[in-house]
Amino acid sequence: MGKRVAVVLAGCGVFDGSEIHEASAVLVHLSRQKATVKIFAPNTDQMHVVDHLKGSPTEEKRNVLVESARLARGDIQDLSELSVKDLDAIIFPGGFGAAKNLCSWAVQGKDCSVNEQVKTVLQAFHAEKKPIGLCCISPVLAAKVFPGCEVTVGHDKDDRYPDVPDTAEAISQLGCKHVCKHVNEAHVDEKNKIVTTCAFMCKAPLHEIFDGIGVMVQEVLKLA
Repeated sequence: MGKRVAVVLAGCGVFDGSEIHEASAVLVHLSRQKATVKIFAPNTDQMHVVDHLKGSPTEEKRNVLVESARLARGDIQDLSELSVKDLDAIIFPGGFGAAKNLCSWAVQGKDCSVNEQVKTVLQAFHAEKKPIGLCCISPVLAAKVFPGCEVTVGHDKDDRYPDVPDTAEAISQLGCKHVCKHVNEAHVDEKNKIVTTCAFMCKAPLHEIFDGIGVMVQEVLKLA
Protein backbone atom coordinates (compact mmCIF):
# COMPACT_ATOMS: atom_id res chain seq x y z
CA MET A 1 0.00 0.00 0.00
CA GLY A 2 1.42 3.37 -1.01
CA LYS A 3 1.94 6.14 1.51
CA ARG A 4 -0.72 8.84 1.81
CA VAL A 5 0.88 12.25 1.24
CA ALA A 6 -0.51 15.78 1.39
CA VAL A 7 0.99 18.38 -0.95
CA VAL A 8 0.32 21.98 0.04
CA LEU A 9 0.36 24.59 -2.71
CA ALA A 10 0.56 28.38 -2.48
CA GLY A 11 -0.83 29.56 -5.80
CA CYS A 12 0.37 29.04 -9.37
CA GLY A 13 3.57 30.65 -10.64
CA VAL A 14 7.01 31.27 -9.18
CA PHE A 15 6.70 34.99 -8.38
CA ASP A 16 3.42 34.93 -6.47
CA GLY A 17 2.54 31.25 -5.96
CA SER A 18 4.00 27.77 -6.02
CA GLU A 19 6.96 27.16 -8.33
CA ILE A 20 5.37 25.05 -11.07
CA HIS A 21 8.40 22.88 -11.86
CA GLU A 22 8.92 22.12 -8.17
CA ALA A 23 5.26 21.22 -7.62
CA SER A 24 5.29 19.01 -10.71
CA ALA A 25 8.54 17.33 -9.64
CA VAL A 26 7.08 16.54 -6.21
CA LEU A 27 3.99 15.01 -7.81
CA VAL A 28 5.98 12.99 -10.37
CA HIS A 29 8.29 11.53 -7.73
CA LEU A 30 5.35 10.71 -5.45
CA SER A 31 3.60 9.01 -8.38
CA ARG A 32 6.72 6.98 -9.14
CA GLN A 33 6.75 5.78 -5.53
CA LYS A 34 3.05 4.82 -5.81
CA ALA A 35 1.99 7.30 -3.13
CA THR A 36 -1.63 8.39 -2.79
CA VAL A 37 -1.63 12.18 -3.04
CA LYS A 38 -4.10 14.75 -1.78
CA ILE A 39 -3.49 18.37 -2.72
CA PHE A 40 -4.44 21.29 -0.49
CA ALA A 41 -4.14 25.07 -0.39
CA PRO A 42 -5.41 27.77 1.97
CA ASN A 43 -8.59 29.54 0.87
CA THR A 44 -7.19 33.05 1.17
CA ASP A 45 -6.20 35.97 -1.03
CA GLN A 46 -2.69 36.10 -2.44
CA MET A 47 -0.42 38.79 -1.01
CA HIS A 48 -0.40 40.26 -4.52
CA VAL A 49 -0.44 39.18 -8.17
CA VAL A 50 2.70 39.41 -10.29
CA ASP A 51 2.71 39.74 -14.08
CA HIS A 52 5.17 36.94 -14.85
CA LEU A 53 6.05 38.43 -18.24
CA LYS A 54 6.95 41.86 -16.86
CA GLY A 55 8.00 40.68 -13.40
CA SER A 56 5.99 43.43 -11.72
CA PRO A 57 2.89 43.46 -9.47
CA THR A 58 -0.54 44.19 -10.94
CA GLU A 59 -3.77 45.49 -9.42
CA GLU A 60 -5.45 42.08 -9.74
CA LYS A 61 -6.72 40.07 -6.79
CA ARG A 62 -6.42 36.29 -6.86
CA ASN A 63 -7.26 33.49 -4.44
CA VAL A 64 -4.58 30.99 -3.39
CA LEU A 65 -6.91 27.97 -3.50
CA VAL A 66 -8.40 28.93 -6.87
CA GLU A 67 -4.97 29.52 -8.43
CA SER A 68 -3.53 26.32 -6.92
CA ALA A 69 -6.39 24.40 -8.53
CA ARG A 70 -4.69 25.08 -11.88
CA LEU A 71 -1.71 22.98 -10.80
CA ALA A 72 -3.91 20.34 -9.20
CA ARG A 73 -6.01 19.96 -12.37
CA GLY A 74 -8.99 20.93 -10.22
CA ASP A 75 -8.52 18.09 -7.73
CA ILE A 76 -7.76 20.10 -4.61
CA GLN A 77 -9.17 20.77 -1.16
CA ASP A 78 -9.23 23.70 1.23
CA LEU A 79 -6.36 23.32 3.69
CA SER A 80 -8.91 23.65 6.51
CA GLU A 81 -10.26 20.23 5.48
CA LEU A 82 -6.95 18.41 5.95
CA SER A 83 -7.05 15.63 8.55
CA VAL A 84 -3.63 14.50 9.73
CA LYS A 85 -4.95 11.10 10.81
CA ASP A 86 -5.75 10.29 7.18
CA LEU A 87 -2.22 11.04 5.97
CA ASP A 88 1.32 9.73 6.45
CA ALA A 89 3.38 12.76 5.37
CA ILE A 90 3.16 16.30 4.03
CA ILE A 91 5.24 18.19 1.45
CA PHE A 92 5.48 21.91 0.65
CA PRO A 93 6.92 22.91 -2.75
CA GLY A 94 8.62 26.29 -2.96
CA GLY A 95 8.11 29.44 -4.99
CA PHE A 96 7.53 32.96 -3.70
CA GLY A 97 4.00 31.97 -2.75
CA ALA A 98 5.41 29.97 0.14
CA ALA A 99 7.04 33.17 1.41
CA LYS A 100 4.14 35.48 0.51
CA ASN A 101 0.93 33.48 0.93
CA LEU A 102 1.82 30.76 3.45
CA CYS A 103 3.84 33.20 5.54
CA SER A 104 5.13 36.77 5.22
CA TRP A 105 8.86 35.95 4.98
CA ALA A 106 9.19 37.75 1.62
CA VAL A 107 8.32 41.04 3.35
CA GLN A 108 9.35 40.56 6.98
CA GLY A 109 12.10 37.95 6.87
CA LYS A 110 12.71 36.19 10.19
CA ASP A 111 10.12 38.44 11.87
CA CYS A 112 7.37 37.08 9.63
CA SER A 113 4.12 35.46 10.68
CA VAL A 114 2.92 32.07 9.41
CA ASN A 115 -0.62 31.55 8.12
CA GLU A 116 -2.57 30.06 11.05
CA GLN A 117 -3.87 27.09 9.07
CA VAL A 118 -0.39 26.31 7.78
CA LYS A 119 1.05 26.56 11.29
CA THR A 120 -1.68 24.30 12.72
CA VAL A 121 -1.12 21.67 10.02
CA LEU A 122 2.66 21.69 10.50
CA GLN A 123 2.28 21.34 14.27
CA ALA A 124 -0.21 18.49 13.83
CA PHE A 125 2.14 16.45 11.64
CA HIS A 126 5.04 17.15 13.98
CA ALA A 127 3.00 16.12 17.04
CA GLU A 128 2.11 12.83 15.34
CA LYS A 129 5.78 12.30 14.38
CA LYS A 130 4.84 12.24 10.70
CA PRO A 131 7.45 13.56 8.23
CA ILE A 132 7.41 17.01 6.67
CA GLY A 133 9.13 17.75 3.36
CA LEU A 134 9.97 21.26 2.17
CA CYS A 135 11.94 22.65 -0.75
CA CYS A 136 13.33 25.93 -2.05
CA ILE A 137 12.26 28.77 0.31
CA SER A 138 9.56 26.77 2.11
CA PRO A 139 11.99 25.42 4.77
CA VAL A 140 11.64 28.85 6.43
CA LEU A 141 8.16 27.67 7.48
CA ALA A 142 9.77 24.95 9.59
CA ALA A 143 12.34 27.40 10.93
CA LYS A 144 9.55 29.68 12.16
CA VAL A 145 7.31 26.96 13.60
CA PHE A 146 9.92 24.58 15.07
CA PRO A 147 12.74 26.42 16.88
CA GLY A 148 15.89 24.34 16.99
CA CYS A 149 15.11 22.30 13.88
CA GLU A 150 17.63 21.63 11.09
CA VAL A 151 16.99 22.67 7.48
CA THR A 152 18.82 23.46 4.26
CA VAL A 153 18.12 26.10 1.64
CA GLY A 154 21.35 25.31 -0.21
CA HIS A 155 25.02 26.20 0.12
CA ASP A 156 26.23 29.52 1.54
CA LYS A 157 29.71 29.39 -0.04
CA ASP A 158 28.87 28.75 -3.69
CA ASP A 159 28.04 31.40 -6.30
CA ARG A 160 25.25 29.22 -7.68
CA TYR A 161 23.28 29.95 -4.49
CA PRO A 162 23.18 33.79 -4.39
CA ASP A 163 20.28 34.16 -1.93
CA VAL A 164 21.35 31.44 0.49
CA PRO A 165 23.81 33.31 2.79
CA ASP A 166 21.23 35.87 3.96
CA THR A 167 18.46 33.27 4.28
CA ALA A 168 20.74 30.86 6.13
CA GLU A 169 21.76 33.63 8.53
CA ALA A 170 18.12 34.51 9.22
CA ILE A 171 17.35 30.83 9.87
CA SER A 172 20.25 30.69 12.33
CA GLN A 173 18.96 33.80 14.08
CA LEU A 174 15.69 31.96 14.67
CA GLY A 175 17.63 29.39 16.69
CA CYS A 176 17.64 26.75 13.96
CA LYS A 177 20.58 25.04 12.31
CA HIS A 178 21.19 25.64 8.62
CA VAL A 179 23.01 22.71 6.99
CA CYS A 180 24.76 23.35 3.67
CA LYS A 181 23.64 20.94 0.98
CA HIS A 182 23.94 21.02 -2.79
CA VAL A 183 21.02 20.97 -5.21
CA ASN A 184 21.11 17.19 -5.71
CA GLU A 185 21.00 16.52 -1.97
CA ALA A 186 18.48 16.73 0.85
CA HIS A 187 18.98 17.20 4.57
CA VAL A 188 17.15 14.96 7.03
CA ASP A 189 16.47 16.27 10.52
CA GLU A 190 15.93 12.85 12.10
CA LYS A 191 14.71 14.19 15.43
CA ASN A 192 11.96 16.38 13.95
CA LYS A 193 11.34 14.29 10.81
CA ILE A 194 11.87 17.33 8.59
CA VAL A 195 13.40 16.81 5.13
CA THR A 196 14.55 19.78 3.06
CA THR A 197 16.20 20.45 -0.30
CA CYS A 198 17.14 23.73 -1.97
CA ALA A 199 15.60 23.33 -5.47
CA PHE A 200 15.52 26.73 -7.24
CA MET A 201 17.49 28.43 -4.47
CA CYS A 202 20.29 27.12 -6.68
CA LYS A 203 20.83 28.41 -10.20
CA ALA A 204 21.01 24.87 -11.56
CA PRO A 205 19.67 23.07 -14.64
CA LEU A 206 16.11 21.84 -14.25
CA HIS A 207 17.09 18.16 -14.20
CA GLU A 208 19.36 18.73 -11.18
CA ILE A 209 16.52 20.44 -9.32
CA PHE A 210 14.18 17.59 -10.30
CA ASP A 211 16.66 15.02 -8.99
CA GLY A 212 17.19 16.85 -5.69
CA ILE A 213 13.46 16.99 -5.11
CA GLY A 214 13.40 13.26 -5.80
CA VAL A 215 15.90 12.70 -3.00
CA MET A 216 13.72 14.77 -0.65
CA VAL A 217 10.59 12.81 -1.59
CA GLN A 218 12.35 9.46 -1.10
CA GLU A 219 13.63 10.50 2.34
CA VAL A 220 10.16 11.71 3.38
CA LEU A 221 8.63 8.39 2.36
CA LYS A 222 11.31 6.44 4.26
CA LEU A 223 10.26 8.26 7.43
CA ALA A 224 6.52 7.81 6.82
